[in-house]
Amino acid sequence: AGAHPTAPDRHAARPTAHLTGFAGVLQVDGYAGYRALGRSNQVHLAFCWSHVRRGFYEIAASRPAAAEALVRIAQLYAIEQEIRGSTPHQRRAARQERSAPMVASLRRFLDTSLARASGKGKLAEAIRYALNRWDGLCRFLDDGRVEIDSNIVERSIRPLALNRKNALFAGSDQGGDHWAVIASLIETCKLNRINPQAWFSATLTRLVTGHPASALDQLMPWTSTPDVT
Repeated sequence: AGAHPTAPDRHAARPTAHLTGFAGVLQVDGYAGYRALGRSNQVHLAFCWSHVRRGFYEIAASRPAAAEALVRIAQLYAIEQEIRGSTPHQRRAARQERSAPMVASLRRFLDTSLARASGKGKLAEAIRYALNRWDGLCRFLDDGRVEIDSNIVERSIRPLALNRKNALFAGSDQGGDHWAVIASLIETCKLNRINPQAWFSATLTRLVTGHPASALDQLMPWTSTPDVT
């Protein structure tokens, strides 16, 4: 929303500036930089159960409480699998009836387990990670539009993460900015079921053959015709 598309660091000011004027639910991972946004009355954070699960998975073999937490979280995911594709209203109704009691029971289990765990151990760390984000983890129960995790986004940015080492050789900050723009266009093509290579070829051809700079919006991937799919 008016912010520069790239940023030199991951400070909390970056997402705050980028989302200036945004109001609604923001689905996020556990990155602390989003907390400032969550303190406003306009933005409600929905945290990711997949990130919660990771902390317990790493120690499940040696800690029964962690293994039990995984079983309970898996039950929530089983419900999500059943209701995938349903309307937001239907998903909310199912979650209120079936998932909400499970989440409440899990909260009691985590509170009890934390009281028994070593304060500096991995189990306590995993539990505190969940409890410190509890309101956001419960957000999906009250809003059928919200996913239980951010895995859809995680999968979409995986190519960028795998390309991170190559990006170190962009040559300069400006080169990094250009790299980020191209990566964003590629992912936008994918979201719109457009072949990125075909889109770039067609778009660059139109630019060099005189397409007006004042009408660049006509070249965006979401306006593309099937000849670049």
